[in-house]
Amino acid sequence: MSLAAEMANAADSWLRSLTADQRAAAAYPGPGAGDRERTTWFYTPTDHGGLTLNEQRPGQQQLAMRLLAAGLSLEGYALAAIVMSLENVQDRLESWTRDWGRERGRDPGAYYFRVFGSPGDATWGWRCGGHHISVNYTIVDGRVASCTPCFIGALPAELSLLAGETLRPLGDLEVIARELARDLDQRGQAVVLHRSAISDIVSGNRARVLDGDEMIHMQDLWRGSFTDERLSSLLDQIDAVGEEGSGYGSGDHRVLAITSRPKGVPGSALTPDGQARLLALVEAYLRRFPGEIAGPWLASYHTGGGLADLHFAYAGEPSADRGPVYYRLQDERLLVEYDNTQTNANHAHSVVRDLTADFGMDALAEHRRTYHAAGQQ
Repeated sequence: MSLAAEMANAADSWLRSLTADQRAAAAYPGPGAGDRERTTWFYTPTDHGGLTLNEQRPGQQQLAMRLLAAGLSLEGYALAAIVMSLENVQDRLESWTRDWGRERGRDPGAYYFRVFGSPGDATWGWRCGGHHISVNYTIVDGRVASCTPCFIGALPAELSLLAGETLRPLGDLEVIARELARDLDQRGQAVVLHRSAISDIVSGNRARVLDGDEMIHMQDLWRGSFTDERLSSLLDQIDAVGEEGSGYGSGDHRVLAITSRPKGVPGSALTPDGQARLLALVEAYLRRFPGEIAGPWLASYHTGGGLADLHFAYAGEPSADRGPVYYRLQDERLLVEYDNTQTNANHAHSVVRDLTADFGMDALAEHRRTYHAAGQQ
């Protein structure tokens, strides 16, 4: 069974299990009619749109999680499940005080599922989103046209366990990048964009990444704005702390802006050890997806010269083993961003974007040209 067919079966089973009232929240018009909502996504603890796990019976929750699992590898699904469960941990670390305008601010049940269109149609899609998770899929003509944006974060990013063990949900994504940045900096290669890490990913929650995009500030990363002055002021405070910690002004943000011509050092300029680290990073990000997606994408980097145009750029102190850090990987298709700066550098964000296919925009446009121009449905 193809991945697209597996997703269609999982989405259809979930939708069929819902009541009429639940379906009203879970089902949305398909790509085209619902593109504004379909391409509106978040990674903050806000309303992501759809039906939450809290609003479902246990059996329905299982079917929803089956849909999420269809869009991730086993390792990626395990990561997502851990991130959801960390809401309970963060709730305790914050002394149960954070509410974000809802009954429970740190809520492992506040993950939203929504299907766009009818599973198995020529064009349809689905989304799972909540704090630190946003998985978005678009299916066109029976194949997966897009698996991005795919955001996974971790709060806390590192947590002490019993018997001297440590939980780091995002693993060595940071360690490998620090090693690579340190080696390049010592060699005098211009990998460091800024000696201070920016306070968030730069691409933010945009529907499409464009040349010149700068970091979106905290207040604009939520669905709507808070009418509660207490919460609005809290966002202002979080943003101010982040800006003060980074020391960034408008000029610094321009230095870190996304550009169509990638910044940093290309894979072609790396030593064999450096290329091995770069490949390890790419694999760690792309293997969050099922093999049908990850395999071909990774194959393009394993072939001769595949890493040549993949650039690595870094912001932060490259000699430091800990502390605030930001980096990105970018070529013509792939954009990866990672930051760990907030909450005393124990709050990590990671995102995978496909600069050629986020939300399947180009595939949907081609489908419309091919079929609708001829009067077909």
